[in-house]
This record gives sequence, C-alpha cells and structure tokens, in this order.
Amino acid sequence: MTDDARRRWMRRACTAALAGAGGSRGATPRAATIPYPAVVRGVPLSFPRDHGAHDAWRTEWWYLTGWLEGADKARRGEPAGVQITFFRARTQHDPADPSRFAPVQLLFAHAALALPERGMLTHAQRAAREGFGLARASRADTDIAIGEWSLGRDGDDVYRARIVDASLEIELSFRAHAPPLLQGDAGFSRKGPRESQASYYYSRPQLRARGAIGAAGRRLAVEGLAWLDHEWSSEILDPSALGWDWVGLNLDDGSALTAFRIRTRDGATLWTYARRAEFEAPGSNAAGRPGWHAAERDERTVHFEPLRHWTSPRTGVRYPVAMRLSIGARNFRLEPLFDDQELDTRPTTGVVYWEGAVRVHERGAVVGRGYLELTGYEGPVIF
Repeated sequence: MTDDARRRWMRRACTAALAGAGGSRGATPRAATIPYPAVVRGVPLSFPRDHGAHDAWRTEWWYLTGWLEGADKARRGEPAGVQITFFRARTQHDPADPSRFAPVQLLFAHAALALPERGMLTHAQRAAREGFGLARASRADTDIAIGEWSLGRDGDDVYRARIVDASLEIELSFRAHAPPLLQGDAGFSRKGPRESQASYYYSRPQLRARGAIGAAGRRLAVEGLAWLDHEWSSEILDPSALGWDWVGLNLDDGSALTAFRIRTRDGATLWTYARRAEFEAPGSNAAGRPGWHAAERDERTVHFEPLRHWTSPRTGVRYPVAMRLSIGARNFRLEPLFDDQELDTRPTTGVVYWEGAVRVHERGAVVGRGYLELTGYEGPVIF
C-alpha cells in the first residue's frame, strides 16, 4: 500500500469510527441504535482483567508518557520525551454481524518522541479495524497491537512497548513498583456536572523505563521515569465543553500528581480535579496494605493559569504551553521541554492537540517531570 493510499484508508477508517462511535473534533453524534453501557459509581475495578480492553464501552485508551535520558551515565546528553497512545473505538455497527469484515472495533495509535535537538516532535500514527491479524486488543490483560506497533503487560507487571515506523523507533519496558492508582472515587472519575459524564480511570505513575529509541538514523539506549493512564467510557464531555488541560506528573519525592480541568466553549472552567498520591509500603498504614494513598485531593480550588503561549506555524493554533497550576495553597509552574510539541492526528483520530514533556517547578526549584496535554484549542473535542 502506498503512503497516499494508507492515508486515504486511515481517513475512511477514522470517519467510520467517529460517525459510529460518537465523534471527535467537529463530528455530530447521531442517535445510538446499539446502547453503550454507562460508567457507574461504586463498581470495583478488578485486575488483571481491567488492564485489558472493554469492548462494550464506546471509547478507551492506554496512554504512556515519560522522560528519558541516555542509559550511559557518562554520556547523558539532553533528556527526551516519549508518548505512546493506543485507542479503541466501538462503532454502531451491529456486533451480531457474522462477517469478519464488520468494523465493530477500530484501533488507533499515536507515537511521538520529543527530541530537543530537533525542536519539534517526531511522530507517527496508525489505524486499523480489529481482526485479520492486523490489529488486536485483548480482553484479559493489556495486549494491544496494530501491525508492528504493540503494548503488552507481563506477569511481572512490566509493560513492553514496540513501535516501528520509518520516522521513529521505540522499544521500551516500563516496570511498575506499585499497584494501580485509582483516580476519582475508587476509579470512577467525574468529568462534568452530570453523573454520567465520567470514565473508569486508573494510573500507573513512577514506572521505571528502560530500552532504546531511534530517529533520523540514530539509536540511543535510554532509561527514565514514565506514567501510564488507562480510561474507558461511553460519555465523557458535557455538550458545553470544548476540551481539557491535563497533567500527569512524577514528582521527585516519589509521589504522583494528577490534575485536569474541562474547559467550556467560552473559556470558562466547567470541571476540575487534582490528586497527589504517595505510595505506602506494607505495614506503613493502618490498613496494612501496600498502595497509593491520597496525600492531597482537591476538586474545587484547582486553577490552570496560562503563563506563556506558543502559536503553531503549521496549524495556526495557539496553545498555553507554560502554565501555573494552583492546587489549594500550592503553586507549581509547568515549563515545556521545548514549545513545538503539537500533534496533528487528523488522518486517524481527527484531532490537533499539544502533548508535551514539561518540568515541574515549585518555589524556584525543579520538583518533578511529566506531561501536559492541551485539547480543544483547534476546535471542539466531542467524546
């Protein structure tokens, strides 16, 4: 298949997914003929099953980001950022259709390297319908693939990602030292004023990353810290919402900070959430169980304040790439590794967004690193 033919096919696949699964930027959701299940408060998450795919729900993603450095400590060089995201979308095609060609489940993937020497993202994307050996998403555990792109989890709680593309290569392992961090109310994460505007959501912060990355004919052994999010839902955003600002931050004290705001079309904040969690080893808490425990949680006094904007020379979209994040009495300053970390994924998921590696400053010192995601600045995101 030629590059042009592949792009045309991806656009057709994306259109089919968004028309049947409820939409992305600029799409108009149509009345569902096959119901999607709701996200319900109080449903306990169960692992390893909930590491896998949830076919009945409309939208799902596994999202990995990290900061990497050269594994040779004598030749560290500049840091690099990595982002890998796999998406699953259930269309409105009748799942009872016996045809193997029925596009019931569609898979998409984005991958990017933030290399300071290049000054802009090196990225690639994929799309395929499930089946025919082209793409898969296991229901039992994390095991998702599109061709040579894959993300899986083994019995030692190590995630392994492999991305092979003409523009970049990524082969990394991500080792977890703690159980999943359940976001919101035990994994029930509100995204708006209505109870139905929610997702099932957990994170894997402070993952130890190791492996190799490559771009422009150069391959580098790397290690660092990463973050994984896994979410699934049938309805997330309120009709008045435009998009969101989100951060997942690995702090140097070993804790993890999640924060987001949902923005309305007039620029106001519709919904916010923040949580800093610390890992407690067995016997160090009253329950006697290891896991993440909330050190701070706030859903009312969370503020994202733009400090500096950057305008993309390709799309003309203006993003607030440097932010002040205020949570109660604490103030963090988020500064990008570099400004041009825009992703144009219109050939697959139909969205232009900014997904960038950022340093976290507090009281003049760097206290952590992570990723900032900015959506809805190019146009409404509908999920």
